[in-house]
Amino acid sequence: MIMRFIVFGMLGLAMEGIWTGLGSLKNKDLKATSKSSIWMFFIYGMASFFTPLIDIILVLHWAVRGLIYAFIIFALEYIFGRALKRWDACPWDYSHIRFNVHGVIRLDYLPVWAFVGFFMEYIYINFLLGL
Repeated sequence: MIMRFIVFGMLGLAMEGIWTGLGSLKNKDLKATSKSSIWMFFIYGMASFFTPLIDIILVLHWAVRGLIYAFIIFALEYIFGRALKRWDACPWDYSHIRFNVHGVIRLDYLPVWAFVGFFMEYIYINFLLGL
């Protein structure tokens, strides 16, 4: 379980680095500056606690699994975002985005979070199942 936590935490940080770096490029920052927080390692690492769910829902249609993954990620993003905002430690702020919930969730990210769920599912099934 510890190894899964570390792998998911590191993968999450890498994905976030690429995502925010691409966002910087889109905003004409040729350095492709990425932004993250050490808190994100622990938040992404929590995906390891949901691996038993993957075993259960693999029989479901891919669209249903995608919605489940997105919902779980939205829920965690909301819970941790609200908690971190209380301590002024939240590394993201979606307040300026049209489809936000309390500045900590972007509803337009549903396809992104579904994709992240499928990516984590793939990593779990193909590389971490025996750990």
